Amino acid sequence: MLILHSRAGDICKPPEDLGRAALPADIVWIDLLQPSAEESAFVERTTALKLPSLADLSEIEASSRLRTVDGTLYLSAPLVYRAAADDPQSTPVGFILTAQHFVTVRFETPTAFTTAAQRMHPTPHEAFACLMDAIVDRIADILERISAELDNVSHRLFRAGPVETGSNRRPARAAADLRVILRRIGRSGDLASKIRDSLLGIGRIVPYVENSGAVWLTSEAQSHLRTLRQDIYSLSQYDEHLTNKLQLLLDATLGMINIDQNNIIKVLTIVSVVGVPPTLVASMYGMNFHNMPELDWSWGYPYALALIALTAVAPLLWFKWRGWF
Repeated sequence: MLILHSRAGDICKPPEDLGRAALPADIVWIDLLQPSAEESAFVERTTALKLPSLADLSEIEASSRLRTVDGTLYLSAPLVYRAAADDPQSTPVGFILTAQHFVTVRFETPTAFTTAAQRMHPTPHEAFACLMDAIVDRIADILERISAELDNVSHRLFRAGPVETGSNRRPARAAADLRVILRRIGRSGDLASKIRDSLLGIGRIVPYVENSGAVWLTSEAQSHLRTLRQDIYSLSQYDEHLTNKLQLLLDATLGMINIDQNNIIKVLTIVSVVGVPPTLVASMYGMNFHNMPELDWSWGYPYALALIALTAVAPLLWFKWRGWF
């Protein structure tokens, strides 16, 4: 799909004959979404630029993501899309910036592009800065959502819910609750990791454009990029804070799971220890030797039952005194 953005903020309809048509004069931003071969050829012919492929945009080396060829800046960064879904994804996006043109190449639909398309861009450089601004705003929104999710998990884990200890707590329900919390922490951590990759890419692009395009960037665009650089730095610090909080919640959740497992082992240990003395007594009086004096007692059977009960209760009282339960 070929999307042409004009200076007035309108989306222009692409020419019908892409093989011969010229690029309209008031276009400041050319956005290619899963471009066809015909659309790519039209953009390359009208702008004299070489468009990168998906494989080119997926390169992770800094020299591949940030490079200058004959005064043209070729940039790329991974952006998050479907952040509100259960399976957020990351997609590589390419940016091509010159003194006269601004071209983006993408294969998915990050929300920031829709936001930036609704604004007016007097120059290609302002369109680039506006798009970077929309991307940073979107990243900030996602980080705020992650923070709210972690606050909810923290409250549920430490201050409320079935994971609290209590005499009426059901171990199976508590274990299921801890598994749910662990999955929520994992999803938040996965999304935060993708956001970190996006911040790293955008954080490299902005100063690179400031330095490499200083000759033809307008003063408004340069001021906008300086502000963006500060915003990206603050978001990077906040993302680091969320990463530390994620690690804390992960460690706490795993610790509580270990405590529950230890409690189960403790119960099994108590049961096994309590059962040993009565078993010993019962096996001793079950030998049926002829010269066992208790066999001739009138009260021998009640005596054996009482002894078995006593040897079963005594360990329970000792464990209770020790505070095991």
